[in-house]
Amino acid sequence: MTDVQQESSTAPRRQGRAQHVLTVESTKWLGPHLIRVVATGESLADFAHDGSTDAYVKLQFVDPALGLTPPYDIATLRQTLPQEQLPVSRTYTVRWFDREARRLALDFVVHGDTGIAAPWAMKAKPGDQLVLSGPGGGYCPDPETTWHVFAGDLSALPAISAAIESLSSEAKGVVYLEIEDEKDIIEFTNPSQVDVQWLINGDVSDVEFLARVIDDAEWPTGTVKGAGVQVFAHGERESIKAIRRSLARREIPRDAISISGYWARGRTEDVFQAEKREPIGKID
Repeated sequence: MTDVQQESSTAPRRQGRAQHVLTVESTKWLGPHLIRVVATGESLADFAHDGSTDAYVKLQFVDPALGLTPPYDIATLRQTLPQEQLPVSRTYTVRWFDREARRLALDFVVHGDTGIAAPWAMKAKPGDQLVLSGPGGGYCPDPETTWHVFAGDLSALPAISAAIESLSSEAKGVVYLEIEDEKDIIEFTNPSQVDVQWLINGDVSDVEFLARVIDDAEWPTGTVKGAGVQVFAHGERESIKAIRRSLARREIPRDAISISGYWARGRTEDVFQAEKREPIGKID
């Protein structure tokens, strides 16, 4: 997930991931803080989706005043444009992908009109252009797992929903979804015996909220020391750090956990991504 860096004139240029130039097909508000954008394009025939339920893409935003036509040569633009006109990328999870129909859906969490990607999604209309690169990803529920655990906030809902929908009818486990309002509850297919819990946190500054729920939860006896457990925990960085500590107390082995911060309260994505290389941004 690192950005393309400037290369010397004598070094071969490193190629970024292939860009897909798509057209917005539709938008739909799923709740007060979530809007879905469905986009289509023939290049999705070559979209390298490997079945990961946490597949993500990088949306590319370029100053329209530049009059550029995608796909963009990001490396060259970084070398030639002033700082204020550099391309901006934002990371989003693919909610679903249909190769045959050349369509994919992205869900955007919206809180006011700040930022870049969410305001774009709020104003998007059929026919608008969307440029993205990717996908990346690497998590998929293990069908041999005895007890699946999913935890996160609305930012993790697309990946969690995709994972739940991939489970067999025999799969068991629990989902802890932190939301601010009961209106944020949405319907999605759950073919398994996984218990989906929508948990309203009225204090967004309480980063220990989900960790306390996990600490107090009763899981099957055989999972006390991590046997047969697979965990997917993603969301706000400090909340995820607290969840990591809770999982450590339960002695869940690290290789059974997919965990990371998708965002950090009070940070833009640019700052958030930069901090991933610093102690504040690390989740062990």
